[in-house]
Amino acid sequence: QVQLVESGGGSVQAGGSLRLSCVCSGRTLRCSNMAWFRQPSGKDRDFVAAMYWSGESTNYADSVKGRFTISRDIVKNTVYLQMNSLKPEDTAVYSCAARPGSGGYFSRPDDYDYWGQGTPVTVSS
Repeated sequence: QVQLVESGGGSVQAGGSLRLSCVCSGRTLRCSNMAWFRQPSGKDRDFVAAMYWSGESTNYADSVKGRFTISRDIVKNTVYLQMNSLKPEDTAVYSCAARPGSGGYFSRPDDYDYWGQGTPVTVSS
């Protein structure tokens, strides 16, 4: 099986930065595609960013382009989400997700097989 564990969430003022981490363990080869989603309280889960193992392909939601960066450390089986210039509307529970197979543009929650428990991010104005 696959386990995903996120860390790095917290509270920050608008304009600040946070870096989220997500470690894939178990059958790590099934984490070839990894992504971040977020879910504000009372709202649907939204796509944030995704990347393929090779790092050649990354995708971002328009709302975070230029502010957030997804990256990964293959040796550590870890994907990161560097979040800069945070805004109050970025407040949400952030979850990482993984799916096996070749790279592609996967932005729907249903595209992913494995999920972490989520880490909360609160941005105050």
